[in-house]
Amino acid sequence: MAPAAWWATALWRACNALMAAFFALAALVQVNDPDAELWMVMYMIPAVLTLLVGLNPLVTGNLIWKSVSAVHMFFCVVCAASLAYYLMLHTQWNILHEEEGRELFGLVIITAWISLCHSSSKNPIGGRIQLVVASITAVFPFIVWLYIYINKEMHSSWPAHCKTIIYMK
Repeated sequence: MAPAAWWATALWRACNALMAAFFALAALVQVNDPDAELWMVMYMIPAVLTLLVGLNPLVTGNLIWKSVSAVHMFFCVVCAASLAYYLMLHTQWNILHEEEGRELFGLVIITAWISLCHSSSKNPIGGRIQLVVASITAVFPFIVWLYIYINKEMHSSWPAHCKTIIYMK
């Protein structure tokens, strides 16, 4: 394998490993949410799908992987549309201050990442643009999470179940 191809494959696998870790962590922090079962499943499915892509990028061409990911993306898009409509009618603060806003962002991240993986089925290593988008997308959720963790004022309006898992006193 040429050095450039090896590097691209390693970067794509690293991005998938990072996103699998993010989705697993996102599922874990749902443990004290009132609807934890729903959100844990919503995040664990992409965690497993993404881990599989990280282990074997060619898995995106597999019919089972494609079917599970397509169905999951469909549910994410339907839920995201529902949350967006709700937020449009009820938002009082910054969207990240609303639990539904954070849930919406999670669904958008899931859909964006799985869509990126879907597009990689034609070229598992991806082109340069795909790798740049993947790298930025893989780092973005961690940067936002860090920002939320550091910004203690943001936590003041959150329900207790959100404060205890993201910001330990």
